[in-house]
Amino acid sequence: MEDKITERMKDSRLMDNFLANEKILDRISRHLEPIEQMNAYYRCAIMEIETKFKVLSEQFSLKYDRNPIETIKSRLKSQDSILKKMGRKGIPVTLENMEREIDDIAGVRVICSFVEDVYMLADCLLQQDDITLLEKKDYIRYPKDSGYRSLHLIVQVPIFLQNEKRQMKVEVQIRTLAMDLWASQEHKLRYKKSIPEDEEESISNELAECAQILSSVDTRMQALRTKLSESRFQED
Repeated sequence: MEDKITERMKDSRLMDNFLANEKILDRISRHLEPIEQMNAYYRCAIMEIETKFKVLSEQFSLKYDRNPIETIKSRLKSQDSILKKMGRKGIPVTLENMEREIDDIAGVRVICSFVEDVYMLADCLLQQDDITLLEKKDYIRYPKDSGYRSLHLIVQVPIFLQNEKRQMKVEVQIRTLAMDLWASQEHKLRYKKSIPEDEEESISNELAECAQILSSVDTRMQALRTKLSESRFQED
């Protein structure tokens, strides 16, 4: 008899724990749903920008003898990265603040061949009547101290949902192959590395020097392209 009572008590406790866990999961799910919905909006915005560059790529391939777009990449910032950024900036963590204050949740990166292609592609994007430029940072003309070079555009693009239109922010980075090589290698060298303080300055200087060398390569390749284009024009 006592064994049966004990079993019933165990079953009752298990049921209580199950119901409690169900309530917790339901509460978590309700909190996660708006975040997932917002992520879906940002993914749609990324698709809009990617499509614009893919259309340009198709046009360049058909109309001209070369396509300036080498690669189109995209990424959605992780929730962990967003929360850390909001913490560093002292921004209270709310969904509204996240959307209003963090500009690079959605990102599209376009890799092209020559420096002049960077500005030409930026103009092609910004001339489209549904794109609004919110901010421009030219790290090509004004490189970071680290040596980093790229053109950054914060743009606003509409996404069309079932019953509404939403304006979403996307960070667009446009850079050359050489700039992308440096950024990629610098990230691999520094990512989660504990660099001794006495070596930090020399490593930073070395990386900045590599960036300058690659920038010189970009300049020389651009000059060669211009020279060849002028020769072809004279022949024609």
